[in-house]
Amino acid sequence: MKEFYTWKKYGCAYEFYPQKEGDGFTRPLLLLHPIGVGLSKSFWHRFCSLWQERGLLNPIYSPDLLGCGESDMPSVAYYPMDWAEQLQYFLETVVQRPVILVVQGALFPVAISLVKLQQKSSLIDGLILSGPPQLELMTKADSLVSQKLRWNLFYSPIGKVFYRYARSRKFLDSFSKKQLFANKEEVDKEWLDTLEKGAKNLQSQYAVFSFLAGFWRQDFSQDIAQINQPTLVLVGKQASTISKTEQIETSEQRINSYLKLLAKGEGCEISGRNVLPYESTAEFIKAVSNFLQKIS
Repeated sequence: MKEFYTWKKYGCAYEFYPQKEGDGFTRPLLLLHPIGVGLSKSFWHRFCSLWQERGLLNPIYSPDLLGCGESDMPSVAYYPMDWAEQLQYFLETVVQRPVILVVQGALFPVAISLVKLQQKSSLIDGLILSGPPQLELMTKADSLVSQKLRWNLFYSPIGKVFYRYARSRKFLDSFSKKQLFANKEEVDKEWLDTLEKGAKNLQSQYAVFSFLAGFWRQDFSQDIAQINQPTLVLVGKQASTISKTEQIETSEQRINSYLKLLAKGEGCEISGRNVLPYESTAEFIKAVSNFLQKIS
């Protein structure tokens, strides 16, 4: 069911998958989609469909972040706290009950910022990190000057030309196979059609440029250590990184690096690379449902 709400004069979209009646209370899942060319709440469609097919009870809220999908797309730079404030409003005015936060990839900084905002309201009961970035990227702040320079470059005519190329089917297919999927055969028509459709509106470039500029690259080490909610770290066995470090990191090493910081963390490996809810949907759902049973 598609719905809309207004935040700071902007129209924001979300999808709601209700719980079956008469099954008692179960915590809703709040899904955070990744930022990238053509990405939006549609990223979660395969997960949501199979979740309901399996008869799992938790209702699901799947919002479009500002600048993405069917939400408004102002021509501004987006920081993790901007999206966190949007989600805080969504939690407090639309959902109005505690949720399990499921966050994809490098949107973890948004989840961290939201947890900080929600310390008094206590509307987050747990977190599930799907393919979080290499911890080094989450604990070393990027130069503010470098971020600004990159943003100015992307915001220029050069950036607009780049975005027109980046939303081509050829580029989307190549990038997905090289950076996102373990099995190239999984880069299917459904995936590419979704990205093409999502990137059709050129205004979607500003959220993508904000991500590429590195506005999410901050030192979150203390904030991660202060997360007191149960947290599942889910990493693909073929996970890769965008870090420029020469060190090769295994999925087990990535999990363990997070568990050293998280107060109530546990880890799990499943097949796949960097888009686990799409590429390894059944395994992902099994891991998530097992975790929910533990913390219920």
